Amino acid sequence: MRQMSRFFLPLLFAALVTDLHAGLRLSALIGEHMVLQRDHANSIWGWAEPGAEVAVKIAGQSLKTQADEHGKWRVALQPMAVSNRPLRMQIWSRYESIVLSNILVGEVWVCSGQSNMQWSVAYSKDADLEVPAANYPQIRLMTVPNLGTQEKQDDFRARWEICTPESAAGFSAVGYFFGRQLHQTLDVPIGLIHNAWGGSAAEAWIPREAIDADRRLENVSLEWKNLEATYQHDQVVADWQKKASEAKTAGQPEPPKPENLLTGNQRPGNLWAGVLHPLLGYGIRGVIWYQGESNAGRAYQYDEVFSMMIHEWRKAWGIGDFPFYWVQLADFMEEKKQPSESGWAELREAQTKTLALANTAQAVIHDLGEGRDIHPRNKQEVAMRLARIALARDYGKTLEFQSPSYHAMAINHGKITLTFENSGKAGLYAFDQEEVSGFAVAGEDQIWHWARGHIIAANQVEVTCEAVPQPVAVRYAWADNPVANLYGGNGLPVVPFRTDDWSMVTQPQGAR
Repeated sequence: MRQMSRFFLPLLFAALVTDLHAGLRLSALIGEHMVLQRDHANSIWGWAEPGAEVAVKIAGQSLKTQADEHGKWRVALQPMAVSNRPLRMQIWSRYESIVLSNILVGEVWVCSGQSNMQWSVAYSKDADLEVPAANYPQIRLMTVPNLGTQEKQDDFRARWEICTPESAAGFSAVGYFFGRQLHQTLDVPIGLIHNAWGGSAAEAWIPREAIDADRRLENVSLEWKNLEATYQHDQVVADWQKKASEAKTAGQPEPPKPENLLTGNQRPGNLWAGVLHPLLGYGIRGVIWYQGESNAGRAYQYDEVFSMMIHEWRKAWGIGDFPFYWVQLADFMEEKKQPSESGWAELREAQTKTLALANTAQAVIHDLGEGRDIHPRNKQEVAMRLARIALARDYGKTLEFQSPSYHAMAINHGKITLTFENSGKAGLYAFDQEEVSGFAVAGEDQIWHWARGHIIAANQVEVTCEAVPQPVAVRYAWADNPVANLYGGNGLPVVPFRTDDWSMVTQPQGAR
């Protein structure tokens, strides 16, 4: 008892002077209501007076460290098991202290990408039912504010929130529905860090120095270096003001105000430095990602960019090849009457190629989009397909989670026999009709024609086309908005594919 009294007296005094706001400060990630990753040596960090000793205490652990010459300090907790019971953390330095309450230990996931990850619960399918029901005290939400800059940030202004109808309404719908499914299945606390920016390009999420050093991305690097050397945002705004004034005088709508390209979400490195760098080091299980629309015009090199991004995130986080699961692009734009080339199909192919990286997976959703809206409202099913992956791969649940994918092709007397992997226990099936739609074939002339498909075995489809008696290649769901109905017995759509390696529509002449 005597030892406890000596321990808490300075704490009591420190609490009285906390409002003086001396040097002690924590990262925005380290706060009340946070979720710490279970079975992980979680980092706790912040700032204090340079050279000051800092102590951290939680759940029987007591750690001490010293702030460096810049005032930054960090400690690593011993791994902890799941705690549904709220914990309390005390941090103190000299005459300052911070006490954090309602801390849980469970599973933490980062939810990142562009607008389809940013899309909120309040604007998703059945929002009038979903929002009022979003009462989950053991799900905690954090949203990182958007900031585009080349200067690496160490912190941001936000806080952890308990999942309530009010906090969930504006949160990432895919993130929330994913986290809710994990919570309901695993019965553990879930922490979700929403870090998405609508319209962002993949290059913006990669360190600028990595982009500039990679010869494969020389075109991207040079394009931005030239723009940076000549771009004058003040002049752009002045030109806009003149046009806006002219439009007003003419009774016409005002043109949209231009955004500063140098602080936007397209510039290489901007989001790495502005919104990702402050997260590095926080204990996480993995990342779910929904992005690619902004890169569809350069799909030919997306697998290189995307693979680099995942590699750089993992290298910087320093916790190995953590799970990285993404959503393949949904169907969008008009349905084409004839087979044609497609930048969106090429982007989907690039996403599939990225599966070559360890500990990755993708949720295929070319059946969930909306032709007239790039933001499909059915975020629940998107999240369920991601949750299947995580529950099976990371939490040992017996679930079928992989979409069937192309494995092999054989051509005999004008008939193409396609063999698939991951067809599901029940085998392949055609949704809504017996004939399989979505196939196109071509001969040596490389002219594509619609073809008929018939399931001939649990994992095989036979494809024929009267217009192409000697086929050499086949494509499936190869369109911006494919009409395709082949599924696995697990209810997941077949991954779009092509068997040819002919030139890509998004690849500029001479580009590597």
